[in-house]
Amino acid sequence: MTNKPSLRKWLLISVGLFSLGLATAGIFLPLLPTTPFLLLAAACFIRSSDRLYRWLIGHRWFGTHIKNYREHRAVSPRLKIGTLILLWGVMGYTALRVVELPIVRILLLLIALAVTIHVLSLKTLSQEEARDLAAEVETGKATPGS
Repeated sequence: MTNKPSLRKWLLISVGLFSLGLATAGIFLPLLPTTPFLLLAAACFIRSSDRLYRWLIGHRWFGTHIKNYREHRAVSPRLKIGTLILLWGVMGYTALRVVELPIVRILLLLIALAVTIHVLSLKTLSQEEARDLAAEVETGKATPGS
């Protein structure tokens, strides 16, 4: 019997890496959600690669978002504010300066409004909770099972 990695393992790693790429792009593209793709990457890695899972959970930026959402179903105030500023900056500029069709402008603004409602509906961590969780990730206390 060989120790060759299974097709399932490679598929999960591939989907996890692709999801991580989409999550990274989502930081800069307002319509692409970051947290769901990070959660999908974590789910894929926990089933396929302990090393990648530990790296993701312990990552300075990504680990904090995963831990906040997994433990509290919440995001930090800084993330909410940053998301909304970036969202409205990009969507507003696109709708008002790039797109010429009025219906597309309206559609973009309605999408931005819907995303804003969703972001505001998420629980907000207190500054203290956000700092404590970020410190746990940075010091390595964020264990795979926590």
